[in-house]
Amino acid sequence: MSKQPQPISPMKNFFAGGFGGICLVFVGHPLDTIKVRLQTQPKPKPGESLLYAGTFDCLKKTLAKEGMKGLYKGMAAPIIGVTPMFAVCFFGFGMGKKMQQKTPNDILTYPQLFAAGMLSGVFTTAIMAPGERIKCLLQIQASTGEVKYAGPMDCVKQLYREFGIRGVYKGTALTLMRDVPASGMYFTSYEWLKNALTPAGKSHNELSIPSVLFAGGMAGICNWAVAIPTDVLKSRFQTAPEGKYPNGFRDVLRELIREEGIGSLYKGFNAVMLRAFPANAACFLGFEFAMKFMHWLSPDV
Repeated sequence: MSKQPQPISPMKNFFAGGFGGICLVFVGHPLDTIKVRLQTQPKPKPGESLLYAGTFDCLKKTLAKEGMKGLYKGMAAPIIGVTPMFAVCFFGFGMGKKMQQKTPNDILTYPQLFAAGMLSGVFTTAIMAPGERIKCLLQIQASTGEVKYAGPMDCVKQLYREFGIRGVYKGTALTLMRDVPASGMYFTSYEWLKNALTPAGKSHNELSIPSVLFAGGMAGICNWAVAIPTDVLKSRFQTAPEGKYPNGFRDVLRELIREEGIGSLYKGFNAVMLRAFPANAACFLGFEFAMKFMHWLSPDV
């Protein structure tokens, strides 16, 4: 069961979630770039080898060709999108918890926390889908050498001019399929670990920084263990030329399994997991710090 140390405030969750999201992007974006490049690299022709042999090969080649700046390509889009997106994500989780409480002191079960987490995944899709589309396009253009977009805003303008609003929101269904179950796992695993790591008779507010970092990092790993197959399909679909997959993710799935086998659904696994722990540890530490600050600032809200 989850112990609620004070009444749930969705609005505090909103602001603290935004701060946590900024912390996540700064720590996690370099390995996100590696992940997307591994997931979207073209299939080699007969006799040729893969562009990137793996996570560390991709990291080495990116640094050699583009320097540290190459690892932060496309970061403006998630920074602009991630603050409201994580704010909405944590707001959705707080709202989902509050909706299931009959009284402010009700302790939620883990299935109830999972349902609240899934609601947060629905809330974030409207922001996440276009942000992910732009980020992926900017990340792969550097690795292909063909510079089509000058930056995030130029990318949005070109997509809208060529394909309308549907072009900007391409991959929304896959983003929803990825984030709804993954968000449920994300928040449930974090709450479970917080409960497990809190000493008997103590409050979650007294949890040490290393414990918060561990719980947040492991929650990120649990999230991506669920999300990565759909994320591979989403990255491939969002960066494909228009019209390549007329039947959406089903065509992507068929092509990947036919050409590269079931293991292709776990492309970029090492990069994802290397990023998941530190990025989400930073996110939840930022979230908890902001929540403590707001509880101190306005304890009754």
